[in-house]
Amino acid sequence: MMHEIEPRTFNNTYMNKKAKPGDQFLSFHGDNVLVREGIDKLWYPSFSDFTQEYPHLKDKAQYLFAVDNVSYYLTDEQGLDSVEGWAYVSTKRFRTELRHWRSLVGAVGWQLNRWYNNHRFCSRCGKETLHSEKERMLYCDPCGFQTYPTISPCVIVAVHDHDRLLLTKYKGRPHHRYALIAGFSEIGESLEQTVCREVQEEVGLKVKSLYYYKSQPWPFTDTILAGFYAELDGEDTITLQEDELSLGVWVNRKDIPPEVEKISLTSEMIEAFRISAVKL
Repeated sequence: MMHEIEPRTFNNTYMNKKAKPGDQFLSFHGDNVLVREGIDKLWYPSFSDFTQEYPHLKDKAQYLFAVDNVSYYLTDEQGLDSVEGWAYVSTKRFRTELRHWRSLVGAVGWQLNRWYNNHRFCSRCGKETLHSEKERMLYCDPCGFQTYPTISPCVIVAVHDHDRLLLTKYKGRPHHRYALIAGFSEIGESLEQTVCREVQEEVGLKVKSLYYYKSQPWPFTDTILAGFYAELDGEDTITLQEDELSLGVWVNRKDIPPEVEKISLTSEMIEAFRISAVKL
């Protein structure tokens, strides 16, 4: 999965330090990220690449995190694609990059970029927020309000019945591969309760014997995913929540197509069931 980048190490410890010329940075323009033009991998810029045209770029950059010994920063400077050899490309590239550490860098940086942009002003009193020098936090000096990066809990559910797995497809989304049941936890609800509710709402089924598989950070939607396998309990007739799903179907283990994508928890769980790699 995307966050599994061994032997590289992702260090998200906040540091209040100034950028150096050799450090790398992320620049976003809407849903696009700045990368080296004409290369088939995500090649992020360093400040030294922009010294001539933007000599003070690193002075106002925001520290993000590090991968191994390389520090990454965020800049809100506009027009950086005017420098020859650099271009903004769709953040959809994060999903197809073969080196997962490059996807992780871009996706987590994009998540933090959205958070910073969405909290420029205090939600309590409307004053401009300030950056803490001690931790990854924004605060309002006049009223004392503090805010941290948003992380919402979400479940991924693989509903199975003997050698059959329930596969779905989302409605109105660009991704047309098979998916599993998924949904956000609501206030006052445990993850296990979320599993049962989401399965009932999306396909009209009941489940039992929940088995926790593993978790995954998913920066694209500011979530932490918790994967569960759940056994069908009773009737197997599927009733789709049609505003959410375009398809819900039982598929025999031998007929499940192999998963090519390795980035997501959903893909790993489908593949683990297909090859009988998980004991249920």
